[in-house]
This record gives sequence, C-alpha cells and structure tokens, in this order.
Amino acid sequence: MANVVMYAKTTCPYCHRARALLDEKGVQNLELILIDRDPSRRPEMIERAGGRTTVPQIFIDGQHVGGCDDLMALERAGKLDPLLAA
Repeated sequence: MANVVMYAKTTCPYCHRARALLDEKGVQNLELILIDRDPSRRPEMIERAGGRTTVPQIFIDGQHVGGCDDLMALERAGKLDPLLAA
C-alpha cells in the first residue's frame, strides 16, 4: 500500500473527513503532520503543495493530490484505490 502524508489541524472537519476516508480504505502508512501542534511545518506544507495554504494537504507516494474535496473527487472517479494500491 502507498505511503500517505497528510498535513492537517486537530480541529479541522475537512481533515477529519479525509482521515476517515483514508482509514476506511485501510491506509496503514499514514504520516499525519499536525501543523497546529507544530507550526514550523506549515511553510514546508505550503512549499510542497505549490502555494496552497489550507488543510488538509494530502500526498500519496510523494504526489500531491490536494485537499479533502480533491481526495473525495478521486474516490468518486474510481481513481483513489489505484493510487493507494501502488
């Protein structure tokens, strides 16, 4: 299964929704970076996400897939499972 990195905040409902989908998909290799607990990681997130400043920002095997809405769109299009299976 793919390695997933998600930049998030503890109180963000979109982060919780994205995490729930990843948990539902059985993602084992999830690195959760909480930028509200470690604000020094926020500039790293912005740089990796091409200037995006909102959370969550999700990366699957190093590929930026976007935020919660982007993750849900991948799921609806049937493209999330192949990314996670890589």
